[in-house]
Amino acid sequence: MPHSELLAPINNFLLCETPNEWVDEAVKKENLSVILIDHLICELKAAQSAMFLIRKYAVDKDSSDALLEWLKPFETLIYKREGNWRDLAAKNKLTKSIIPKSNSPYGQELIDKMVMLIKEELHHFYQVLEIMDEYGIEYRSITPCRYAKGMLRNVKTFEPNALVDKLIVGAYIEARSCERFAKLAPHVDKRLGDFYISLLRSEARHYQDYLTLAQEIADFDITERVEFFGKIEADLITSPDEDFKFHSGAPALVTN
Repeated sequence: MPHSELLAPINNFLLCETPNEWVDEAVKKENLSVILIDHLICELKAAQSAMFLIRKYAVDKDSSDALLEWLKPFETLIYKREGNWRDLAAKNKLTKSIIPKSNSPYGQELIDKMVMLIKEELHHFYQVLEIMDEYGIEYRSITPCRYAKGMLRNVKTFEPNALVDKLIVGAYIEARSCERFAKLAPHVDKRLGDFYISLLRSEARHYQDYLTLAQEIADFDITERVEFFGKIEADLITSPDEDFKFHSGAPALVTN
């Protein structure tokens, strides 16, 4: 499927396009390191978020512990700066079957979709590390931007609405990532452009998986909540933002 066909439903889902000013800033050579490092962190955060949902809502303790062990070497590399990133390709696997807890109303479909998402996000994490190594970019700590937090602060505090809202937020993060990869691809070198295009298929499916799960879990039509978060997301993307990152808003004008 041509990537233009993959992008059509995403562009219909999102309420705005990435501002051209953001693209202009993102393709500057001096910003390549922050784009790649933030992309790396976003892949890990996406895996962590999916894992949190499984552990909180769907699995027993043994399965929860196995999930944590799966993620541990990836987190150790980032948070403790320990380990060799080249070893991570062999560590992207679960050591046991993940079993739904008996009293979970969500069950196997939430587990299956999120486990597949985690595996893909961790694979992308490794791929970004490969590219950073090729480009001579070393990992360094950077602060998170306002984007995800700006949406998550509006999540309901009671269930199942809280879970539904988190899934909708996840859908927007995945969809925006996909849209930004497509925006960047024509303006970077072939190695990086090909990589961004290769991500579109999985990222496009991730946003749809999140939305599908949200509607299956909800006991109401989620359209209104999707529109609610869509407006928040669009504002975060189009409003001036002094902190330039992969999911930041329109670059704020700097005045002397």
